[in-house]
Formats: sequence, structure tokens, C-alpha cells
Amino acid sequence: MELISLKNVSMNSKLLLLKELGYSSDGEFVLSANGEKAIDKYAEIPVRVSNMVILPGSTVILDNNEFSIASYLEEFGEDALG
Repeated sequence: MELISLKNVSMNSKLLLLKELGYSSDGEFVLSANGEKAIDKYAEIPVRVSNMVILPGSTVILDNNEFSIASYLEEFGEDALG
């Protein structure tokens, strides 16, 4: 499976992607369905739209940092990336 970076994707496209996944945004942060800031489950920080990552085969939105990605891979294994 090919990984596609969201770094160069327009803000409008990111917002549309979030909407399709059941999320939204206040323009800066990813918001959950109930309107609260989405929190990276590993780093325990709010996820900014400009730095979000969605790993293949998942609808989990994480902050794009080494700790969160390594923790995701430790929990789900590299097979989770397809």
C-alpha cells in the first residue's frame, strides 16, 4: 500500500476528509463527533489539522510525530500499514 502525505494537501481537502471520517475542525484542531478536540491517544495532545496523520486501514487520527507512530505500530504491528 502506498502512503500519501497530508502535508501538502489543501486545508479544504483535509476538512472534507475529516468530514467523511465523522470528524470536523475549528480551523486549527481536529474535532470529534461531539465537538471536542480530538486527542492523540499516545502523546495525549490535541491533534492539529496541519499535523494530523491517518494511517492506512485506520480511521484513527494521530499527531504526526515519531512517538505516536511508533506507539501505533507497537500496538497494531507493521501489518496494520498494509
